[in-house]
Amino acid sequence: MSTIQLDGESLGLHDVVAAARGEAKAELTAGARERMRASRALVEKFVAEGRTVYGITTGFGVFSEVSIPPDQVLELQRRLILSHCAGLGEPYPDEVSRAMMLLRANALAKGCSGVRVEVVELLLAMLNAGLAPVIPSQGSVGASGDLAPLAHLASTLIGEGTVRLAGRAMPAREALASIGRAPVVLQAKEGLALINGTQAICAIASLALDRARMLLDLSDLFATMTLDALRGTDAAFDARIHAVRPHAGQTLVAARMRELLAGSEIRNSHRDCGRVQDAYSLRCVPQVHGAVRDAVEFASSKIAIEINSATDNPLIFVEDETVVSGGNFHGAPVAMACDVATLALVDLASISERRIERLVNPQLSELPPFLVKEGGLNSGFMIAQVTAAALVSESKALSHPASVDSIPTSANKEDHVSMGPTAAWKLSRVVENVAGVLAIEAMCAAQALEFRRPLRSSAPVEGAHAAIREKIAPWDQDRYLHADLVAALALLPALHPFAKTSS
Repeated sequence: MSTIQLDGESLGLHDVVAAARGEAKAELTAGARERMRASRALVEKFVAEGRTVYGITTGFGVFSEVSIPPDQVLELQRRLILSHCAGLGEPYPDEVSRAMMLLRANALAKGCSGVRVEVVELLLAMLNAGLAPVIPSQGSVGASGDLAPLAHLASTLIGEGTVRLAGRAMPAREALASIGRAPVVLQAKEGLALINGTQAICAIASLALDRARMLLDLSDLFATMTLDALRGTDAAFDARIHAVRPHAGQTLVAARMRELLAGSEIRNSHRDCGRVQDAYSLRCVPQVHGAVRDAVEFASSKIAIEINSATDNPLIFVEDETVVSGGNFHGAPVAMACDVATLALVDLASISERRIERLVNPQLSELPPFLVKEGGLNSGFMIAQVTAAALVSESKALSHPASVDSIPTSANKEDHVSMGPTAAWKLSRVVENVAGVLAIEAMCAAQALEFRRPLRSSAPVEGAHAAIREKIAPWDQDRYLHADLVAALALLPALHPFAKTSS
């Protein structure tokens, strides 16, 4: 198992996914420990001098004008965590909770938060031992960070709340004891530092965008399968077309389509036919898939910046011994990025569903109705297309941007909020809907290819077809379709290698 070195600067989205899935451990670098100790020393100096510093010797939000006596500073931090554990709804999946743990540790590793090294080391010890805090999924507006979700995470460090290990829930104190650890007593500033930030948004988004990238590759592969099964032309992928409209994603997808289709006997069999051009869902794959790629890359770049950022408030700058209040906790940059990716991915599902329609509709495909023999007695993939349509329609409803909404909170102190967690949740939901639509296209395209036998498609397409047939039998007569849909969804990661190209 690999080890991720947390320095607050170089964490990648792939690291987040690996840690979330339990495929990597994490530890602080020596430099991170040194920066954290320096910022902690400054906090302790301020406390000893009796300075009035927000969140250290004062209350929070609208209570920032209330001074806290030195003998109540520790209790202030404990009560902050408990009062902010205000989430509702189904808990996040363990992968999301674990990603949050890693992301919060990395933000604190920048050394701008004044947290003791041992607090972060406890968080990482829990992560490395496979623990996942139970964190309700509702309750954050992405304003002063993801306050409620992060408070539920932080509560486990002080022995409160619930933790899951291998799917089994237990009290946090019991979970800590099981790995030979004791709860921490939070010192000045530490409670606030643990809950200010966008780690819930970024955890959900990191996992969703990682899956979206895989689906983008698969969408090119399945579009190629569909194109060939429908005896489409590859003329629209000519490099010269895309060179004169050089969007990065479009150019890349066109190159991928050329490579994925190369060597197809089906394509060569009708090269001199009279068809001039295909429908948009086939001809415009580079333009649509490419634009979605560009949007997903934009969103990924914003999340990559955010997961290596200091999102606490106030921030501590050791160089000149200052503490500055600001708004780095506000989720706007990542909320907007999630919304952009969501609306783009809806279009990916939409164009895939249109290709499914062309496969099952005999007026468009020159194939048997709904891709089954003895139509009438058999319905074939008739309702699979309906399911795809339902998923696309739901996704369209989810594509309304959450980041345009705002409800003031905290006695109007937090008078403009990001709704980032909602944006991230919608992104995650749409990604799963896209996966469902693409799985249906893969099943339909695999079935359609068999009506073109003995001609064969390209090596990547035939490899994917064979992998599908290992898990899903040809549709000779109607059977319990749901089982095949579930199998197709589960098969997507195994099909990803066939979508790889040199482009």
